[in-house]
Amino acid sequence: MEKEKHLESLATTETKFNRELGIFGGVSIIGGIMIGSGIFYLGSYVLQRTGMSLGLALLAWIVGGLVTLLAGLCYAELGVSMPRAGGSTVYLTEAFHPAVGFLRGFTDWLIGGPGSIAAMAIALPTAMRSFWTISDMQIKLIATALIIILTVYNLFGIKQGAFLQNISMVAKLIPILVILFAALFLGRESPDLSLTPVTNPDASFSSIIGMIAFATVASLWAYEGWTNLNSMTEEMKNPKKNLPKSLIIGIGGITVLYTLFNFAIYKVLPYDVIVNNIADGNLYLGTEAAISVLGNWGGIIVSLGMVLAMFGGLNGLTIAQPRMYYAMAVEGHFFKSFAKLHPKYKVPTAAMLAQMVLSIVLVFSRNLDQLTSLVVFTAMLYNLLTIIAVWVMRKRFPELQRPYRVAGYPWTVLITAILFIGLLINTFTEDIQNALLGMIVQVIGILVYWYFDRQLKRKKA
Repeated sequence: MEKEKHLESLATTETKFNRELGIFGGVSIIGGIMIGSGIFYLGSYVLQRTGMSLGLALLAWIVGGLVTLLAGLCYAELGVSMPRAGGSTVYLTEAFHPAVGFLRGFTDWLIGGPGSIAAMAIALPTAMRSFWTISDMQIKLIATALIIILTVYNLFGIKQGAFLQNISMVAKLIPILVILFAALFLGRESPDLSLTPVTNPDASFSSIIGMIAFATVASLWAYEGWTNLNSMTEEMKNPKKNLPKSLIIGIGGITVLYTLFNFAIYKVLPYDVIVNNIADGNLYLGTEAAISVLGNWGGIIVSLGMVLAMFGGLNGLTIAQPRMYYAMAVEGHFFKSFAKLHPKYKVPTAAMLAQMVLSIVLVFSRNLDQLTSLVVFTAMLYNLLTIIAVWVMRKRFPELQRPYRVAGYPWTVLITAILFIGLLINTFTEDIQNALLGMIVQVIGILVYWYFDRQLKRKKA
């Protein structure tokens, strides 16, 4: 009887939040966070890892999108069967142990959310250095102002935040699409899309597969951010239908966008120009293509697109992350104030303000490279555990309502998990310092969980 009540509480759509997000709002949250400045430069890394093969590079972008979509399908099943604010913290708590869900949220609270926000806030004014001379301190001050302004704005409810997210999503797509279509229709190059590595034409089939896998790792950085929508399930209209649709449309659409954008670059820039630019350290091939097609206006449009992309990402993170901290507090293992919603605007005010303060601290304590590296390792670790949670929940709670079931189960879960394990190992070997720092945060999180758990047990006693 107790188990049945628990499953009913997990599956209920009753909420204290205001349900204001529709499908377009959900897609805007995903696209707003995912589409950043990486679209303009990550293609260079993908090319390098495929032996400068244009065909293999495009294949890597497609594979990266498919991997992300597979993971998104896993999150969709968990999200509709447990439509609770907090996303993966809830899923990991139910599948494994409350401590695992807490550690996911604690890591996000301490470094993941604030680190991503701080990095995005720093990157935005940094992108304007091509137009104005801005000192490092001025960049940090502008970043701080952006964090404060967007936090205060979003304290007035999800409807206002979603409206700004929708506007910024459309606004940043316009310059990107202008460049995309101009390059596709005005480009005069006929790119060689053969699947042969130019730098190693005699590579074996297994070596080529390895290259594609290595390049896919690079492309996956551009697809990051889609998991945040699950933290806002309680604010979605009809989440059992709209969450899967938003994830599929958002991730699928961005996969098409990224693939076409890189193909458009190949249509504009001669192959030797691409090779020379990358060799000289000029990785922003999207900028070069825009200037080549549209002249100086192309450079302005690219800069505008990057700024709008980062602004949308910053606003999306400001909205989504505190919902995870709210879920931890409701469960009883975090600060009580985080579990309170504003009586009028129905947002977790204390959690949002705490995130703002931590983000500002990180702005002044670390640079952009350190911030982005700091976030990566633990985010992938918990994404992997969340994907595995689909299999665990099917075994532990077969009777749980699942309005959406991930297609191709169990192979979908298995393949996606293996791919994320490979990505995790690669990050650990390439950036062991930040990986170890991420593990230290887990140890701190266990101690914090132990403290709150003792407090909770005393109250129950």
